[in-house]
Amino acid sequence: MSTTVGEGRQRAREAARGPVTEGAARAGLAARGVIYLLVGLLALRIALGDHSKQADRSGAVQEIAHHPFGAVLLWALGAGLAGMALWRLSEAFFGSAGPDGGKAGKRLLALARCVVYVFATYSVLAFAAGSGGGNRSSDQQSRDVTARALGLPAGQWLVGAAGIGVVIAGVWIGVRAVRRDHHDDLRLGEMSRRVRRLVDVTGVGGGVARGLVFAAVGCFAVRAAVDYEPGKAKGLDDTLRSFAALPMGPWALGCVAAGLMLFGLFSFALSRWRRV
Repeated sequence: MSTTVGEGRQRAREAARGPVTEGAARAGLAARGVIYLLVGLLALRIALGDHSKQADRSGAVQEIAHHPFGAVLLWALGAGLAGMALWRLSEAFFGSAGPDGGKAGKRLLALARCVVYVFATYSVLAFAAGSGGGNRSSDQQSRDVTARALGLPAGQWLVGAAGIGVVIAGVWIGVRAVRRDHHDDLRLGEMSRRVRRLVDVTGVGGGVARGLVFAAVGCFAVRAAVDYEPGKAKGLDDTLRSFAALPMGPWALGCVAAGLMLFGLFSFALSRWRRV
């Protein structure tokens, strides 16, 4: 009996690292690239004075919907995000590629990413199906979640701890980008020297911008907890707009927007060369 169970687990592990899961992972990385590229473009438009769009996933979804064959593209985007969720789920159960891919910390992180992409998939597919699920802005979601959390026992501590966690995650993302830790996940031998340099530019620039935005979101959450005001929590759109209030004004937002677009391009590179 134990032999049969062991064989079943081995087959499941092989299937999780087979061509289906690999294809899902690459489709998911490409879908993530599309979203970050569009969010960066929308943020750049805000920096240039066009404040009519939302620079978040909701805004990206609406931008796609307004183009020819938008519905088809949204279904394809949702399928790609579902592939990302499936890949992260397989990593949570069976571990990721690499010598330390089976560690508990990496599996828990994969599970958390799976949950994030399940919600992202739902919002995109709901919008594509016409229920308006993709219309809710990240700012409203952030305020609603913060308000509910603050209403719990020790809610201020929970929100504050979550905000600090997001700040730490943002710093971690930025540091990993500067150290070029993405080299560990890429099939570098398949790249020419020029391609590797371009990938490094997108990975470092994009990762630093992404980490900076994460850290800013976390700071606003901590401020909301300290002041006990849910309205001070910000989603991606309001966080990006806050960069325009810095001394450099639109230039600061423009640099962050360019960084997010670089991360979108980096996601495309991962879709092509990442070890899955």
